[in-house]
Amino acid sequence: QLQLVESGGGLVQPGGSLRLSCAASGFTLDYYDLGWFRQAPGKEREGVSCISRSGRGTNTVDSVKGRFTISRDNAKNTVYLQMNSLKPEDTAVYYCAARSTMFLNVCDMKNSYANWGQGTQVTVSS
Repeated sequence: QLQLVESGGGLVQPGGSLRLSCAASGFTLDYYDLGWFRQAPGKEREGVSCISRSGRGTNTVDSVKGRFTISRDNAKNTVYLQMNSLKPEDTAVYYCAARSTMFLNVCDMKNSYANWGQGTQVTVSS
């Protein structure tokens, strides 16, 4: 059974940092694009960042560029999202997702990811 499990969310003050992790079980991530998405209350889900199979291709939404960094460790079957300089508007439930792909070095955050985690809450507040 394919499963993605996020961890690392929590409450942090503005300007603080969090590192989200997403561990996969039941399949190897080697053949998958990986993405982080988020959904704030009353808002639609948005793509935050994605990373290609090789790890050499990434895409990041403008609102978090320079603050968030996505990475992956295929040996650990895990994808990460390092979030720095957090702002109250980053408050949301964060989801990781995986999408099988033949492409090695490109990814996008179109809504075609088939495998999703259960989400982890990130709250940025003083």
